[in-house]
Amino acid sequence: MAVGHNFGVSTHPEVRSLPVPDGLEGERVDAAISRMFGFSRTKAAELAAAGKVQVDGAVVGKSERVHGGAWLEVEMPQAPAPVQIVAEPVEGMEIVYDDEDIVVIVKPVGVAAHPSPGWTGTTVIGGLAAAGYRISTSGAAERQGVVHRLDVGTSGLMVVAKSERAYTSLKRQFKERVPEKRYHTLVQGHPDPLSGTIDAPIGRHPQHDYKWAVTADGKPSVTHYDLIEAYRSASLLDVKLETGRTHQIRVHMSAHRHPCVGDLTYGADPTLAKRLGLTRQWLHAVKLGFEHPADGRWVEFESSYPDDLQKALDLIAAETYG
Repeated sequence: MAVGHNFGVSTHPEVRSLPVPDGLEGERVDAAISRMFGFSRTKAAELAAAGKVQVDGAVVGKSERVHGGAWLEVEMPQAPAPVQIVAEPVEGMEIVYDDEDIVVIVKPVGVAAHPSPGWTGTTVIGGLAAAGYRISTSGAAERQGVVHRLDVGTSGLMVVAKSERAYTSLKRQFKERVPEKRYHTLVQGHPDPLSGTIDAPIGRHPQHDYKWAVTADGKPSVTHYDLIEAYRSASLLDVKLETGRTHQIRVHMSAHRHPCVGDLTYGADPTLAKRLGLTRQWLHAVKLGFEHPADGRWVEFESSYPDDLQKALDLIAAETYG
């Protein structure tokens, strides 16, 4: 039987009021909300459309203009429903290393790193709990032991902290960019140059909350890539991350006009994905190295491609050389 733990938060609506800075004189309401409260323009527009935005006590629409010194009042979005950690076995999750401080796993596709609002599928944390692992209780309640993540649609190596010293050490290492994270990805076409660096800031997509994009005001993001093999319609790349932004490889390769094969969210060709039998992006975390929290020695782990990615690679190679 699955065991769950709720981590509730208050659901009372919260209203925040701030004076409009003179520097935002004449800006649209949705732009001002985005700048002042940290929402995306899309979310700001949704709040205005729902009648949850007032300027000097009057409800306003998203396209109206604000004036310096006016009071902008926003009814904040309702807090998400309580998050539940469910101890549920994860099919295909492989334990590659385990000691008193850490557990290293290969995360299958379709599994989240930890629970989050709206996610009803399995998680790495729930899978470890079902297998009897005790992990660090540091960090947010629903993210215990998680020091880095992979997208739901990306498979590969992850390390989870079991001890408190491991959590502290690994969080510091990832913040300081000590770990080596290597990925292999199959991208459409042939990048020019075939090996290079993409240095472009990444932030929230201006129109879609669920996506990320290269934006002028995004966070610094650096991706290094090297060609492994070129095929007729795609290239297999070895990718090393210098930073660790959400969807970083997917966003950078798409912005470079070579999206990951199968990544329909970021502009991949659905016809090619269908021909290769892919239902997700061709992206796998193949190598992970870091300083062991107990004694500082460097440890490395590697993972082979899962069956769906290997099958797609075999098919595209057959189209090229067959």
